[in-house]
Amino acid sequence: MSLIGRIAAQFVLLIGVLSSNLTIAQTAEVFPSKTVKVIVPFPPGGGADTLIRLLTPPLTEAWKQSLVVENRPGASGLIGAELVAQSAPDGYTLLMGSTAAVTDKNISKFAPVALVSASPYVVVVNPALNISSIRSLIAYAKTNPGKLRYGSSGPGSASHLSAELFASMAGINLMHIPYKGTGQALTDLLAGHIDIMFAPAQTVMPQVESGKLLALAETGAKRSESLPNIPTVAESGLPGYSAVGWFGLFAPVGTPKSIVQKINQAVMGAMSQSKIRKSMMERGSDPASGSADDFSSFLRIDQAKWSKLIKENNIAVQ
Repeated sequence: MSLIGRIAAQFVLLIGVLSSNLTIAQTAEVFPSKTVKVIVPFPPGGGADTLIRLLTPPLTEAWKQSLVVENRPGASGLIGAELVAQSAPDGYTLLMGSTAAVTDKNISKFAPVALVSASPYVVVVNPALNISSIRSLIAYAKTNPGKLRYGSSGPGSASHLSAELFASMAGINLMHIPYKGTGQALTDLLAGHIDIMFAPAQTVMPQVESGKLLALAETGAKRSESLPNIPTVAESGLPGYSAVGWFGLFAPVGTPKSIVQKINQAVMGAMSQSKIRKSMMERGSDPASGSADDFSSFLRIDQAKWSKLIKENNIAVQ
């Protein structure tokens, strides 16, 4: 090819790149121009479902577009997650993910958008169990190995792994009863079919406040600002224990960074509203903050911790 030909080819390539970048910029500028759908990969009533429905009104108002929440439960959140992963990377189909739905095996399929909450779970028991503290729970489990039944929202979920971490550190054996979502596990806990849950505060605190469940402790390294009167597991008899359950928004991998940033800014703006913060805190959820890159960094650390636990204890996950 002649020098003139090469220059012409490079010019055409440059025009193509500039045109592509302009299209992406224009797409981000008008986003959203239609309804945004958020897939919750769990049944209604769980932590992910509760939080995204709290954020729906302010996001709808900010975007001047409808935001539709669709529950697609199954396989500990993996069915709904895969549905989003296969969607067009344009920001119009998002995932309200959690520890179970987004794992080190499938995270490459997603672009982290915004951390909504990384809060301690609450260890709750049915009052009929007649156990009122972490110490007495551990003591009972040691004299009755495998008898205590705990429910989770599915294998690999934070409610599962938090309990497994607790059992491992306490040197006890608990029976795992997995469900398709936290809401279903809660129903069985209230009915006495299971004994314990490590659950999102927004799911169980109404039942604690009504006296239907007893909160023994929260799972964070320190007391949550939203749950100041509930002691941590560490200060209640198991030093060094710490675990949080997180919820956050994801887009399919390949979604333009400009759109990811725009969604992140909208979510952070919604959670900065005093009424939204108050609603989250009342449900035991600490509002998060930070950029999409901050969320990515958080995920790397969190997943490394759970991967180590799973490997060392041969824990079965989906």
